[in-house]
Amino acid sequence: MGTTSGPMRRHSPWVTGFAVFGGSMMLVIGIFQIVVGLTAIFEDTFYVMSDNYIFGFNISTWGWIHLALGILVAVGGGAVLAGQMWGRVLGIVLAALSAIANFLFLPYYPLWSMLIIAADVAVIWALTRYGRDEAMAP
Repeated sequence: MGTTSGPMRRHSPWVTGFAVFGGSMMLVIGIFQIVVGLTAIFEDTFYVMSDNYIFGFNISTWGWIHLALGILVAVGGGAVLAGQMWGRVLGIVLAALSAIANFLFLPYYPLWSMLIIAADVAVIWALTRYGRDEAMAP
């Protein structure tokens, strides 16, 4: 039978809490993005944009962008909750892309976009809060 040379390590509950928070927020953000995308695709008169915005795309195009991004963010959130390292990296990248997409979506729905950007920043913070070594408590 094998012996261990070092003390046994256990996961810190704080680290687990940050991961659960980040993954859960990603699921919520993903669902919100899906709803915004479907609304833009099927009810294109819901969103109104000013005429002089430099990043003005067709609202249906924004709908497809938000729908695809929402699905990816939700899948990444599931991977984070499952404890996958690739899910955490994907989550950071997708939260950054979501924040950028919502920044560009500001003229269509400003308050909503700002709230999603704030949630994306919280996800990035939670997912970058710890590393592998810090996830293990002495």
